[in-house]
This record gives sequence, C-alpha cells and structure tokens, in this order.
Amino acid sequence: MLTDLPMWHPPSGRGPGLVLIQEIFGLDDYLRSVAAELAGSGYVVAIPELFRRTAPGWSSTHDEVGVAASMEVAASFDPALGLSDVLETVAHLRSLPAVTGGVGVLGFCLGGSLAFAAAAEGDPDVAVSFYGSTVAEQIDGLSRVTCPIQFHFGGRDPYIPRSDVAVVEAVVASHPGAEIHVQEEAGHAFHNHVAPMFHHPEAAARAWDLTTTFLRRNLPT
Repeated sequence: MLTDLPMWHPPSGRGPGLVLIQEIFGLDDYLRSVAAELAGSGYVVAIPELFRRTAPGWSSTHDEVGVAASMEVAASFDPALGLSDVLETVAHLRSLPAVTGGVGVLGFCLGGSLAFAAAAEGDPDVAVSFYGSTVAEQIDGLSRVTCPIQFHFGGRDPYIPRSDVAVVEAVVASHPGAEIHVQEEAGHAFHNHVAPMFHHPEAAARAWDLTTTFLRRNLPT
C-alpha cells in the first residue's frame, strides 16, 4: 500500500493528475524539478517510490559511481510490483477532490518502461514514455493501449540500440493515437539536466516542447 506520496499541486490547487515515474536514480533533484514544472503548468503530480521495498528513500548521484550503485539497486526491483504501484497511484489521484479531468502517466528510463506498461495494462488517460529500455521487447502491448501515447528516444542511446527504436517506430506507425520522436544526436537520459554525462540540452528542449504540447492537447488543464 502506498502511503505519504510526494505530491505537487498547481497554483490553483486543482487540475488533472499526472503520475511521474522515476529513473533508477530515485526521487532526486531532477525528478523534483520536473514535478514542480508540471505542477506549475496546472497538474497535480504524484511520484510513487518504486524502490520502497528494497531501498527506501533511494537517491543517488548522477555520475558513473551513482549509475553503478543505481543499477545494483534496480537489479532487485520487481517490475510487476512497480507497475502495481504506478496503477495504484493513478487510482489514488482519481480519488482526490483536487484532481479534475483525467490522470496521465509520464516516466523516464525505468519510468519510461513502466509508463508504457501502465498504458498497456491499465487505464491512464494519456501516457508519455521517455527512453524505456524494455519498450521494444514489449511493443506488442501497444495493441492494448487505448489512450494517446507518446514515445521519446535518443538515436545514440548506448543502452537502447537504434535497431530497437526502429522496431518501436514501425509498430507506432500503424497505431492511431501513438507517436514517437527520436532525437538522433542524443543518448540515454538526455532530458536529465543534473546528469552532465547524459544531458543533451538541445534534444531535451525539443523533446520537452513536444511533451508539453502533447499533454496540453490530450490532458488539458
């Protein structure tokens, strides 16, 4: 059971809901800044703590040491339980008086995989998936997605081969309501502005503009 969910509210105190799903780095300054920006745009944002069962309170640095430590923590993560946490958070947001309109999911890295899984197995009103490493191998699940969904990838991602991204592109092309954007010059986690080894400012800006436009269209505040 999820308790004490970190939450951010818009200036009006009310708005559509968004479940923001973490990277392997945990609830860090980067994720908090994304949550604050989304709340400033009119959304009620909640972040489930995915590693609460095995590494509660986990947050790491954004360098090679932090990546290695986070990968070790992620190795004991159960994706099925994580998906359950995400879907429970969607339901929780829907139950709140402050949440008006629909509830969407948006995730990065590990969270990108779970955002897609939540759209395939649950019922969010919109989904945005940034560079989810398991998306390609599970892309057949797109046939079960009924909400608008947007995928983002980097063309030079060392963790997700460009050939895998091409698989996703091919399936998305025949699915109404789905779109995919590839920043060809960017690698993994290119939106993470507190991770110098990953961040690609130009690609991040383009992808985020696409994201906010997509959210405004499909989950208007």
